[in-house]
Amino acid sequence: MEALFCLSPRYRLDDQSPWLEGIDPSRHYWLCVNGDKKMTLALPGLIVSSLDEFKQVIRKFRSLQPGETMTLARIASRCLIRCVSPNCYAIEAQVNHAPVLHLFDRETLESLLMTAHPDWQCAPSDVELGRKFLLRSLQETTVPHNSKSKI
Repeated sequence: MEALFCLSPRYRLDDQSPWLEGIDPSRHYWLCVNGDKKMTLALPGLIVSSLDEFKQVIRKFRSLQPGETMTLARIASRCLIRCVSPNCYAIEAQVNHAPVLHLFDRETLESLLMTAHPDWQCAPSDVELGRKFLLRSLQETTVPHNSKSKI
C-alpha cells in the first residue's frame, strides 16, 4: 500500500502564481490548486441574507483564535474555516480523493468572504464558472440509463 502524500497549498493576494480562477455568482471560490489550471476546485463561499448578517459573520471571522473554527453553511454543502495561527486559516477540501488543507492568510480569506456583501457582483467572465459548477453537480447526480441498481 502506498501512503498518500498531500501538500497544503497556500494562497495569498500577492502570489505570483494565478491561484484564483474566479468567484461565480453563487459565491463559489474557484481555485487552481497550487496554481495548476488543470486542477481547479470550487469551494463553497459565504452567502448572507442581509447586511447585518454579513457584518456579524465578518466580525466572527476576525475574532477567530488559533484552534477555533467557523462554518459557512450552504444549502447543499458546508465549508469549515479553521484558524491555524493569527495569520493562517485552513479550509479542507478533497483533491484527487484525498483531504487537503488549503491555507490562506487573513487578508486573502477576508477578501474572499467580502464577496458575500449584498452589493457585490461577479465579473462577467465568472458567470461561466457558475454554469460549469452546475454542469459538474448535474454529472455527479446523474445515473446512467443502462445501469441497474442493487437493492
